[in-house]
Amino acid sequence: MTNNRNAAQSYLQDHAKSASAVGGVVALFDTILRDFKRAEAALAAGNIEVRVSQLNHALLVIAELHGVLDYARGGEVAKRFARFYEVSRGLVLAANLRCTPEALQQLIEMYTPVRQAWKTVEQKLPVTEIRQGEACKPAPLGSMPADESETTGGRWAA
Repeated sequence: MTNNRNAAQSYLQDHAKSASAVGGVVALFDTILRDFKRAEAALAAGNIEVRVSQLNHALLVIAELHGVLDYARGGEVAKRFARFYEVSRGLVLAANLRCTPEALQQLIEMYTPVRQAWKTVEQKLPVTEIRQGEACKPAPLGSMPADESETTGGRWAA
């Protein structure tokens, strides 16, 4: 089991190093969704410690996404994402207090379509070589295909 865990961690680290900026955002949304689903399972199992831990981790990832928003380049879209992250942080805290499956399901339903929109953008971007350490930096404004501006709410990459 330890070897499988180490192999999985190694794969994830290698994948993160080679990810595009948009791919990094998709990976962070995947992490948040995984945290929500684990919290949901922990709630069902009555495991308070795991539920709280998973929701706290999701809050950290959301804070990271919020913290890297580029308001100068992102303009109105960056402001919308900031509001999305602020609202969702409040909902995570409320879900942690209410301890209901419905609260966690609401978060999953909120993040899933946004994650899918980022995945669609990632699939349509041309493959380019990314230098190590740039996986989560904003992409240039012109790098997003014009037809994706409706999907993400603008021509901004987080």
